[in-house]
Amino acid sequence: MKLLHVDSSVLGTNSVSRLLTAEVVAEWRKSHPQATVDYLDLAVDTPNHFTADAIGIKTGLQEEPTEAQRLENAVSERLVSQFLASDVIVVGAPLYNFSVPTQLKAWIDRLAQMGRTFKYTDKGPVGLAGGKTVIVASSRGGLYSTSEGGNAMEHQESYLKVVFGFFGITDVRFVRAEGLSMGEAAKDAALASARSDIQIAVGAAANQDLAAIAA
Repeated sequence: MKLLHVDSSVLGTNSVSRLLTAEVVAEWRKSHPQATVDYLDLAVDTPNHFTADAIGIKTGLQEEPTEAQRLENAVSERLVSQFLASDVIVVGAPLYNFSVPTQLKAWIDRLAQMGRTFKYTDKGPVGLAGGKTVIVASSRGGLYSTSEGGNAMEHQESYLKVVFGFFGITDVRFVRAEGLSMGEAAKDAALASARSDIQIAVGAAANQDLAAIAA
């Protein structure tokens, strides 16, 4: 079993999403000691934002790709191959200005490759990366999950659920810490809630593994 651990926060050791992804991975390894872990820090190893060079080599509109296109394609292939080779993906996703960090979006843009993670059919798009588990460590300064207005404002968890679903991944779980900027008591409660989410998310996966073995 391969686990891909992805962080995207720019806050380093002050990041709650980084704290939570580390705890998710540690908890996962307790119940899956055979798992191998790859680590990707998108704040350090940040792919370029999506450009014409990044997509040009995929279009087949020219006989020979340029050197810039070859370089960008090599980045895309490295990232999508790493993603496809993973059984479990743990993603740290802080809420930045109502959405995900740009470096996390840049990574997802490299994963979204027709013929690799999805395809189009006469009935619409079909995901090609099914069978994986994604656990998202979601961190938020304010409260968004507790009201209709808050739900309408966030484009973080909703976006990730849609895009991973587009890739064919139906098992997307969220470990959420919100209200982190609303005082120490609120932060402590948020972390306690997130740690409870970790137990549920990892425990559910372990139960699925046992059921699969029994079957």
